[in-house]
Amino acid sequence: MRLTFHPFDLQLRHTFTIAHDSRDVQPTLIVALHDGQGNSGLGEATSNKYYGVTIQGMIDALKSVEKLVANYQWGTPEELWQLVNPYLKNDLFAQCALDQAAQDLFAKKQNKKLYEVWGLPPNPDILTNYTIGIDSVDKMVAKLKETPWPLYKIKLGTEDDLAIVRELRKHTDAVFRVDANCGWDVAKTLEIAPQLKSLGVEFIEQPLPAEQLEEMAEVYKKCALPVIADENCISEGDVNKCAGHFHGVNVKLTKCGGLTPALRMLRHAKSLGLKTMVGCMTETSVGISAIAHLLPLLDYVDMDGTMLISNDPATGVILDYGNIAFSDRNGTGALLK
Repeated sequence: MRLTFHPFDLQLRHTFTIAHDSRDVQPTLIVALHDGQGNSGLGEATSNKYYGVTIQGMIDALKSVEKLVANYQWGTPEELWQLVNPYLKNDLFAQCALDQAAQDLFAKKQNKKLYEVWGLPPNPDILTNYTIGIDSVDKMVAKLKETPWPLYKIKLGTEDDLAIVRELRKHTDAVFRVDANCGWDVAKTLEIAPQLKSLGVEFIEQPLPAEQLEEMAEVYKKCALPVIADENCISEGDVNKCAGHFHGVNVKLTKCGGLTPALRMLRHAKSLGLKTMVGCMTETSVGISAIAHLLPLLDYVDMDGTMLISNDPATGVILDYGNIAFSDRNGTGALLK
């Protein structure tokens, strides 16, 4: 087994702004895992300022386990994940890229799609949202009109959040989800939630900063809308903590370390009665195609990353007015152009 690294600078179609970040370019790392017999698998993780993740840092972390990956006769991706985790536990973004590549390769060698290897049915009737980043109200309306969609995620965390949603509602009857990205407090969340509900909002994602978990218990009990954890649900140990504080969890593959732990987290969340969601980090078709195989376990999905960039270096799943269609290829279905 050997690894090759393919860094890309992804050009965003629009400046993407959330409550704590703004960017026009998203660096990403695509990792290929080769078995020496002509087969390879692809995985991906983006850089992230908020979590201190860089492309070079991920490459260095993966190079530190290259010999381990090459020499150990691992049988399943889960075995490989456990093998390298002691060395990559401080860089789960890097582990995510490797794990996706291993899952892709493993399924290809069985001539199956990844969800078939997992014993899951084909993707159910679930739609992905399209994300509208924070901007002037006029520009947010323009973004909405540019991409007609049945389901939007609206990034909030400003002084004019309610006015933004009211204005957007004038231009579409689509379902809205809102993501405050830790930008609110308890009072604002409880005050604004009934008005958002009346405007056709489905749920609120991560209203409070992650360190305010105990305050979330009050929001959970009193909020007019369901609340979904994001920054409060990073790794496997966080799922238990979210019960009684959130109605659901949003699992990000990069944050938890890949598909292998994500499967465990989603199944655990369901056992606790939590709604399940997977979100993206503006990945290419490599990362987005990996997410698609988790759809049978999800209540909600945010996998619009490929739509937010103008220079996708790969192909894979196709998104059409919220609907998600797999490619004909085995594995995750992703392929570098």
